[in-house]
Amino acid sequence: MTGRQDPADHAERRKVSDLVPYARNSRTHSDEQVAQIAASIKEWGFTNPVLIEPDGGIIAGHGRVMAAQRLGLADVPCVIAEGWTEAQKRAYVIADNKLALNAGWDDAMLAVEFGELKDMDFDIGLTGFSDEELQAFEMADEPLPGEGDNEGSTASLADKFGIAPFSVLNAREGWWQSRKRAWLALGIKSELGRGEC
Repeated sequence: MTGRQDPADHAERRKVSDLVPYARNSRTHSDEQVAQIAASIKEWGFTNPVLIEPDGGIIAGHGRVMAAQRLGLADVPCVIAEGWTEAQKRAYVIADNKLALNAGWDDAMLAVEFGELKDMDFDIGLTGFSDEELQAFEMADEPLPGEGDNEGSTASLADKFGIAPFSVLNAREGWWQSRKRAWLALGIKSELGRGEC
């Protein structure tokens, strides 16, 4: 043990009206995402406190505060970043969001978990995955074209493999990686131009 006091060691409730968003926050929160966070808070409560400066300035948790406002909550759990330099606070606003994006998914395990949660009649939409992403996991169990007996299948190749990533970051997500593996199984080589095939 280092004897260091970490912000997470002491949580306290603060009034939502006393919390001040960081004006230069580079992370955006759509209405849809705020609604997802609000649904998560309704289901599980606050599982991750808001990280704030001693004076109430928000460092991490802007989306959670917006969701709390949407839910009409008077106060939220907070942890205080005591003794942080201005550079540390500003950098953590970015790091808190980016570090989470750097994680990956075990697609096979995720598909198993989704299947079992559906069997338990749990609303898997609360996990934050879109209907299209969830549908891609259901399609992962279907045989690929050319595998097994596909007679009578109504799914077209476009239905199975036609969703393109919206950004480079989407290309790292599990649903996109599943589609890429399916393409490779068909022999599609995206790195080759038409004249090189």
